[in-house]
Amino acid sequence: MSSHREAPEIAKDPVADSSDLYAFVSPDKPDTVTLIANYVPLQLPSGGPNFFEFGDDVRYEIHIDNDGDGRADVTYRFEFTTEITNPNSFLYNTGPIDSLDSRNWNRRQFYSLTRVADGREHRLAHKLPCPPCNVGPLSTPKYAELVRQATFTLSTGERVFAGQRADGFFVDLGAIFDLGTLRPFQQLHVAGKKIFKAEGEPVNATDRMNVHSIAVQVPLKHVRRRANRYGAADPASVIGVWTSASRRQVRVLGDRVAGDTSTGPFTQVSRLGNPLFNEVIVPMSKKDLWNSLPPSEDKRFAQFVEQPELAALLPALYPDVFPNLDKLTKAKKARADLVAILLTGVPAGLIDGFTNATGDVQADMLRLNTAIRPTRRPDRFGVLGGDLAGYPNGRRVGDDVVSIALRAIAGVTVPLVDKAFRPDAAAAAVTPGLSAADVTAPFLANFPYLGTPYDGFNNPSAAAA
Repeated sequence: MSSHREAPEIAKDPVADSSDLYAFVSPDKPDTVTLIANYVPLQLPSGGPNFFEFGDDVRYEIHIDNDGDGRADVTYRFEFTTEITNPNSFLYNTGPIDSLDSRNWNRRQFYSLTRVADGREHRLAHKLPCPPCNVGPLSTPKYAELVRQATFTLSTGERVFAGQRADGFFVDLGAIFDLGTLRPFQQLHVAGKKIFKAEGEPVNATDRMNVHSIAVQVPLKHVRRRANRYGAADPASVIGVWTSASRRQVRVLGDRVAGDTSTGPFTQVSRLGNPLFNEVIVPMSKKDLWNSLPPSEDKRFAQFVEQPELAALLPALYPDVFPNLDKLTKAKKARADLVAILLTGVPAGLIDGFTNATGDVQADMLRLNTAIRPTRRPDRFGVLGGDLAGYPNGRRVGDDVVSIALRAIAGVTVPLVDKAFRPDAAAAAVTPGLSAADVTAPFLANFPYLGTPYDGFNNPSAAAA
């Protein structure tokens, strides 16, 4: 999956697990950029009596690099606190929750938001309320109204939301991790013969599951570089974005009255830039290390981008289907196309009218050219589909990042850096066979864009799965 349970240690700590990251110029407000980071993945809708929430002991951050060094120049930091209204009740709510200050709601969560820029912290908001989880039609009868109440526009221009949303990621997980099975791809005819017969239709493994999202819509003036070191105006429009979660270094287990305490400096336990990077690029033995490092250290992992394991697996799994990819892989030639897409950005001159390069520092970040305006008719294949406003130029909620990544690894993007290379006919057809249409909760046209979370009453099958 994009980054759901992608490393051994963070799989044991879902509250701090960053599962998806989105960064795009807001289609309904193109003078802003929207940044969405999801955590607490794979939530079954029926989560009572202890419903899902952010961690009070976790520091959640969205980072922006605007000078290409792989280090944060602007950070939006979210920190949460939880309050219990009735300590003598086991219930999450004792009646319908019709407002964020409802007396019926027993376990409320709040957050503070801090912007860190130029080494200085600026508290933008304190004790903003999250909405409750979407319990069901009796408990949360007007959930969209609760979300509206929990969406805030700050005096500094940012718009923010933190709370439960429907997971918008789509992937046929059961097939892909069953030795790389791609069900619809295997029904195709390539060079006059069927590749392989696979039974069944692709299934979206994350459908009808929820996540917890932190979302911030930021005026472009707050994320772009304002001036260069000589004091002159700098029109640079490309930013790099990643998200992280950190915990205190020491946790002391207490008794039932005192509870646990955490102390010491914060240490990073999770991060995410490009979807699938730690999932399918970084080897198992280094996944936990990768989660602990900043993007500026990602040159340590460049060899796994230059020679991705999956590029060698595809010809082995599908004999005679990827002969050109097989030759390229066996030649041990570094994949400069993947390095550009994932670690440095695409330089000018490779794709007409497009660049999102940030320089020579190799760092896994979502790179977004904020000067490229949203398109009215997005193509789910992003840049590969001729839509320069989509992945890998940032990432929109509807972008088919799994298919895009698979096709790039299969060799579709090699001609950008090697005109003599001819991609295999099957490379442009690789797909798990899913799209945004396979997400039951539709995406929203406006902030916070991810769909209404599934409630447990109307989604009992997900809880029983």
